[in-house]
Parts: sequence; C-alpha cells; structure tokens
Amino acid sequence: MLTSSHLLTSVQTARFVAQGYLRMDAAVPDELNRQAVDVLSAGVPAVPYGTPLSEAFPAGSFARRLVEVPAVAGALRSLVGPEPTVDHHAVHVREPREGNAQPLHGDAIIDVREDAFDVQLMYYPREVTADMGGTLAVPGSHLRRTNESDTGRYQNLLGQIRLTCPAGTVMLLHHGLWHGGRRNDSGTRRYMFKIRFNPTVPQVRLWDTADLADPRVVAELSRTFPWYEHATARLEIYNRVRLWRALTGDGGFDIEHWVTRVSNRPTVRSAA
Repeated sequence: MLTSSHLLTSVQTARFVAQGYLRMDAAVPDELNRQAVDVLSAGVPAVPYGTPLSEAFPAGSFARRLVEVPAVAGALRSLVGPEPTVDHHAVHVREPREGNAQPLHGDAIIDVREDAFDVQLMYYPREVTADMGGTLAVPGSHLRRTNESDTGRYQNLLGQIRLTCPAGTVMLLHHGLWHGGRRNDSGTRRYMFKIRFNPTVPQVRLWDTADLADPRVVAELSRTFPWYEHATARLEIYNRVRLWRALTGDGGFDIEHWVTRVSNRPTVRSAA
C-alpha cells in the first residue's frame, strides 16, 4: 500500500513543473533489472489506447511490477492520479555503433491543454554510460508549444542534459518536453522502455501537500535554464504559474505579479 512517503512533495512537484521531468536514479530493484532485457527483447504485448492502468498489464507481469515499484507508483499517482489510462508503450533499442540519432522532438501534436498533462515513463534497465549516448532532454522546454519534430533542426541547446545513469533509473517526463535518443557509440545495446499515461481525474493536489507553503516551492518555479533569453525566461515562468494555479486550485498564486497583471480584465469586472 502506498503511503505519503511514496508521494511527491510540493517541492518535488514544483521542480517537475519547472524542468518538465523527474529523475529517479536506480529506483527499480536489481531483480527486475536482470529480467528486463530478456522481457523487452521479446516484446511487451500491445495495449489498446486508453486502457486503465489496472487492466493494461497482467498481475505479476514485468510491466505491472515495474509500475508497482513504490517510488514509481507514488510519483505517478502524484502527477496523474490513482487510475490513469495507458496511452501506449514502446521498447526503444539503440544498436551498438549504429551511427544515427533521433532529432529533438516532443511526443505529441500541438497540445493546448493548460489544466492537464500526460506523463511519459522512461525506464533504463542497464547502466547508460556516456559512450552509449543516452536520452537528450532540454530542461524547461515542455511548456513551449511545438508540433512533434519542429525542433528537429536544433542540434544543441545550452543547458541540455544527456542522461547517463545507473541501471534501474526511471525518468517521468511531461509530454511536451523536448528530447531525443542520442546515437550509441558503444559496443552494447541500449534499452529504454516507455509508457505514456493519461490522467482520468483532475490533476489537483494529488501529491503530499504538507510543504505547500515551503519557500522552496517558489524557488523551484522561478528557476531559469541556460537556453532561455531574459524575456524567454519570463514567458516560461508565466506558463509555470498558470500550470501551478491549475495543479493547486489556487487562482491567486503568482510570481512577480506576472499572471495577475496579464489576466486583469476591468471591463469584465465592471460588466458583472
């Protein structure tokens, strides 16, 4: 049974809102990691779009055990709620020295939702070393609306990260985060298992909110990243404030008065 200790804190959730991902190093037990390559090589049976998570993967199956790892389950519940649906899943394999990489992209068509988001789980069963390439991601890019590979012409952005990690690492990504699989220059296959989750309940205060008033929440939401220009940073923080208002149900939350200023509608108020 999940407890509050498995749920994300407000600070962790604010960090996800700011950077667009949550990284959990070595979260999956070695027992599962040792089974993973054989399971993923054989293929994970397809799941119809929109299948409830509790029905998507049979009890005792590898995928079911993966999403039931307490730290993983708690983080998913904190972000998409108790019974999300499985949008789709896929096994991504990068062959040794294959010589090519994915372009930088987001994993959906333009998504204009402001009060909901999907979460993508990315699981790495083996250690990912620098020469294995890893997954490239651009922190803080998820609220910049683009259409799939519109960003594919960009080769490198200041502050991008390339995931090198221990075996059993899980990344949870906001569906809009710009990312791409780097080429594998090693002699070892690189595996990644991805599951996309759609929320089925309002994504409002699903995490442990005991620290909601912690000053570190605002500090996380105010973070900037090297690829931002000055005005760009304001835009991204503005978008985060709007998302944080939706996630907390607090329509008065703001940073530097930016959203309050832009949402001011005197004509609407006087007409009422």
